[in-house]
Amino acid sequence: MSITRHRQILAFLADGDERSVSFLAEQLDTSEITIRRDLNTLAEQGKLIRTHGGAMRNELPFIPFVQKASIQTQAKRQIGQRAASLVEENDVLFLDCGSTVLAMAPHLKAFRNLKIITNSLPLIWELREAPHLSINLIGGELDLNRQAVHGSVALEHVARYHATKAFVGVDGISLKNGLTARSETEASFTNALLTHAKERFLLADSGKFENDSYLKFAPLTAIHHIITNAGLDQKLIQQYQEAGCHWIEA
Repeated sequence: MSITRHRQILAFLADGDERSVSFLAEQLDTSEITIRRDLNTLAEQGKLIRTHGGAMRNELPFIPFVQKASIQTQAKRQIGQRAASLVEENDVLFLDCGSTVLAMAPHLKAFRNLKIITNSLPLIWELREAPHLSINLIGGELDLNRQAVHGSVALEHVARYHATKAFVGVDGISLKNGLTARSETEASFTNALLTHAKERFLLADSGKFENDSYLKFAPLTAIHHIITNAGLDQKLIQQYQEAGCHWIEA
């Protein structure tokens, strides 16, 4: 049973050391292909970190949306307000399911003519009574933990549209590895939004910088503007600017 095998894999990783695919396959008497599939599944669930040849324990487990929304709340409110100030009437917006992007919602209600394309259920709920906004909910598979819609159908949905601006969040960002995510699902969706938008904004609180997550999915050049709160070292800010990122402080 895959569930039993998953438990055994996590038990082998419990000491914090990395384990190779070949080691796990031998210990569990199964094929390396099966182990790779298991590791990818567990990584998607945030239970481990995939490495080049195997996996290791995830020190930063997956955080459901309701918990994410309660972290750095003041910074997120500031960032959301600043991001919304960059929106213009008649914009077509891609908004992802991140809790920082959600903080834009209260400030979007005053607009008279916006088209918003999103996979975020909380965002839809927040804007449900804003009569002048056109809301396009992306279709696909429902993820209750993230309170969002993902999957291949969601990617196909995004590809049908072109936004004037995309506002996205990430799990980590660094000068060395660019944008990183906890799962392939979120990475592929964020990439789709960035690909089909004219102007691309990253919303990230100061704790996300130089703090890589498990999966590298896009270079810094995929982003035009970074919106964050105060507190980062000026030398680091300059390095991001030199890498081509327009820095906007909330």
